[in-house]
Amino acid sequence: MEWKVHGHQQLYESEWVNLEIADVELPDGQRLAHHVLRLPRETVVIAVVDEDSRVLMLWRHRFITDRWGWELPAGWVDQNEDPVAAASREVLEETGWQPGPLRPLCSFSADHGISDSQFHLYRADQATYQGPPADWTESSQVEWVPLASVRGLIELHEIDDGATLTALLFLIAFADDSDTI
Repeated sequence: MEWKVHGHQQLYESEWVNLEIADVELPDGQRLAHHVLRLPRETVVIAVVDEDSRVLMLWRHRFITDRWGWELPAGWVDQNEDPVAAASREVLEETGWQPGPLRPLCSFSADHGISDSQFHLYRADQATYQGPPADWTESSQVEWVPLASVRGLIELHEIDDGATLTALLFLIAFADDSDTI
């Protein structure tokens, strides 16, 4: 059932995204041109949970979908940067809170049928307030949101970012398994 790749043609390349067409052969012998979206950097997403079972979140607008919603702090891993260092940096830049020790939750590909995007999810169980966010353009509001309200926010479509959903649902699913998260 493995597809054979006969070649790639670069259509567009930037520091943000690369687009190519792959010449692929399906197991039945059919050949087709398949679009491939390549992202040159990995992404980190961080769930900072406090002692009151609240998670640090950003209320923000996304122009591409023209929607407002709650998201976890997230960002790209710079070249030669450790993903854990990137995760800590992103939380501080976007929220003004310095996270405590980070633990990996999971890693995943967002849509490996068309993209090679890679996400690394982390959890911190404490944070220290350092001041206003260094990057104030990231959100309209930084808030500690009770984990108990997450399901309702998902149902209201106020949380619909895929990486945020994955991390929060992972937290909820394994809330009683302290060895897993």
